[in-house]
Amino acid sequence: MEVLLVSAPAASPSLLRQPKAVWAVAFACVIAFMGIGLVDPILPAISADLGATAAQTMLLFTSYLLVTGFAMFFTSFVSSRIGAKKTLLAGLGLIVVFAALAGASDSVGMIIGFRAGWGLGNALFISTALATIVGAASGGANSAVILYEAALGLGIAVGPLLGGALGSISWRGPFFGTAVLMAIALIALTILLGGQTSRPEPVAVTATFRALRHPALLTLGLAALFYNFGFFSLLAWSPFPLEAAAAAAGVADFGAHELGMIFCGWGLALAVTSVFVAPVLTRRFGRWRTLYAMLGTLAVVMAVLAVEVANLTVLIIGIVVGGLFLGVMNTVLTESVMEATDLPRTVASSTYSGVRFVGGAAAPALAGVIAGVLGYGAPYWIGCAGLLVAAGVLWVGRGHLARIDTHLSEEPLDEAAALTAADA
Repeated sequence: MEVLLVSAPAASPSLLRQPKAVWAVAFACVIAFMGIGLVDPILPAISADLGATAAQTMLLFTSYLLVTGFAMFFTSFVSSRIGAKKTLLAGLGLIVVFAALAGASDSVGMIIGFRAGWGLGNALFISTALATIVGAASGGANSAVILYEAALGLGIAVGPLLGGALGSISWRGPFFGTAVLMAIALIALTILLGGQTSRPEPVAVTATFRALRHPALLTLGLAALFYNFGFFSLLAWSPFPLEAAAAAAGVADFGAHELGMIFCGWGLALAVTSVFVAPVLTRRFGRWRTLYAMLGTLAVVMAVLAVEVANLTVLIIGIVVGGLFLGVMNTVLTESVMEATDLPRTVASSTYSGVRFVGGAAAPALAGVIAGVLGYGAPYWIGCAGLLVAAGVLWVGRGHLARIDTHLSEEPLDEAAALTAADA
């Protein structure tokens, strides 16, 4: 991975005293990470205004995640050829174009296609952002990592909030809003990022595919694939049962703004536990036990949501509480990927991310179809089953994962490198 060399002031103990280039990249990171939850609050509005079924609308998640996942297998190869700065700017440029086109669309099919292009831009940007911050930040790698993780958490939380605020005006608002913010970030990075770079170390185009031959990485990748069924069954499907439960409860004016507030709470819960709670649990109980505990607890949460799918209060509490456990699971699972093999960490994280995102793309595609046949609670049962299968995969492959608890003093930079590709 190439690191941009940007002139910076001397190292400072103050986290806030950073070069302008660092703040520009951090701002762009926030906007990029917002993309995954931005459409959540406006899914019902898009479905109603464009005459689409829930199953069709859910494909907005599928196209975005599917392309992001496949692109992750090649982003290391691309950035090693054209450089980090060009990769960053290309990713931002694609997001600006496709977000604006999505906002101008007149059909769900068009939005689905443009979200796919958005996913490609997101993959290019995410794959290079951390290296850029590390190369430019003052105060050492620790300061860079704290800034990056703060941007990640803020983006996850603010995405649904912005989507709800702009979506209460029009479902087109979040798309145009993202395009404007990303255009500002693109201009800022063009001006503030330095032109000098270290010479990239070429990465073979087949490196990530060859990495799947490693039993430990394959085991964790498959576990993440099924885990993502639970993750995206909760994130992508929940706006529809929430709106139905609110209508049944006689709640007036329950729309994009209210959905945005709920998923902002979900995102904040996920961000807090991924950064602060996960390290405490792994130090106390180890990664292995923490993974099983989180998968089991999440399965229970999903089962409760499935049974109480008509209860608005239970849905809201369950979604936010689920975010707490999802945050821990994300961090611990990606840390385990970094510890389980001797593969270069950029290759391991990119490979794992590709498998995980592709797996996550399947859940939204299935949720709407299954709900149409079996009822609104069915997608939650599918998510619950996915979580249990993930636990089973870890158990079957446990012989290949002996190393995940060997070094629990994970270096901050390594942890962030894992989160870069896997949790964004």
